[in-house]
Amino acid sequence: MKWFLKYGFVLLLLNTILYSINETKDTVAPIFFYFLMGSGLLLLLINPLQIKSVIFHKSFYFLLLINVMNLIYYLFLEDEFNQKSLEFLMARFVQFSLISFAVYYNFDYFKDRFPKLLINIIAFVIIVGLFINPHLFSGRYSGIIWNPNMLASLSVLAFSFLLMKNEKKTNLDVFLLILFFIVSIATGSRLALLGIALVFIFKFGLSFSNIIYALMGLSLLLIVSTTDLDTSFNRVSSQGLFNDRTEQFNFAIENLNKKLWFGYGLHEYSGLPEKIETPEEYQGLFMASHNGYLSLFLQYGLIFGFLIIMIILRKSFVLLFYYINKKQEGNIFLFIVFLTLIATLFESLVTGINEFHTMLFWFSLAYLSYSKFIEDYES
Repeated sequence: MKWFLKYGFVLLLLNTILYSINETKDTVAPIFFYFLMGSGLLLLLINPLQIKSVIFHKSFYFLLLINVMNLIYYLFLEDEFNQKSLEFLMARFVQFSLISFAVYYNFDYFKDRFPKLLINIIAFVIIVGLFINPHLFSGRYSGIIWNPNMLASLSVLAFSFLLMKNEKKTNLDVFLLILFFIVSIATGSRLALLGIALVFIFKFGLSFSNIIYALMGLSLLLIVSTTDLDTSFNRVSSQGLFNDRTEQFNFAIENLNKKLWFGYGLHEYSGLPEKIETPEEYQGLFMASHNGYLSLFLQYGLIFGFLIIMIILRKSFVLLFYYINKKQEGNIFLFIVFLTLIATLFESLVTGINEFHTMLFWFSLAYLSYSKFIEDYES
């Protein structure tokens, strides 16, 4: 049981990668997910003292509050009994619990060894993808991942973990940085460019190094945009950063207005409610909100959505200001929070259960919150 409390979150996080791989997303990943959910729930039921000592810990109050709000919403605001909403309620509770347990019982592991694990796992997935699908610049590259944007998310996060590493970079580190960068660009994800730019700013600030990197990036953009490829540079050059997002945002707002106050239900966290009919001019296009904040409003409605967003923003900004004022260098978890708050404007992050970046965001908030608690009360 102690091992599961320490590493259950790690297994749950790695399972989100299985959900993103074509061959495992509908077979192995769901089975493993329900096993982890069931095991976690069972351990909580037979060990109620864990709830008192960990889940009610001051550092994790914000997670507990969101779980309480989910329960209130499910009991009083769901239109009718919905099994998917119940599954979301339970999955979110177990997910937040496993995150809290992991941070509380295994804090040093996540500080020292966890980043290397994620870098190695993502590097393995990318390299296997290159062997199976070596056509890196033939359209938008996705490797063995079902969606190019998902691969971009993984590769950019791995790039960020490695760049933020405080130790001197080895030759292998440099190779992996180049690999992650090339794969990120090959996916055609425009958000990948934004993520890479942000990690350089976060790491080096307004330094001479960043001026050089910016000039190199601009030169690369100009050169690559003249080719007939479908990279991130080409798509930014031809379409801009967010050309198609405006229509998706407007469509999401139209849908929100239909159920403004109480939303569509806990199970509707994708940014595109199931019962919504897509207008003829958008047929064949994926018209989800591509905005995590809008997705929360669609899910919960204006009142509960606003409260949950305020919980997220308050906790995030308290931690950002706390650690930035300490001038703490190389804090990758702080960068994850910073990146997610911005990326959520353009992708439906922070809402779902089985999404790598989303789960890493919630973990980062919990880790930083507990770290702050230790510094404030135990130093």
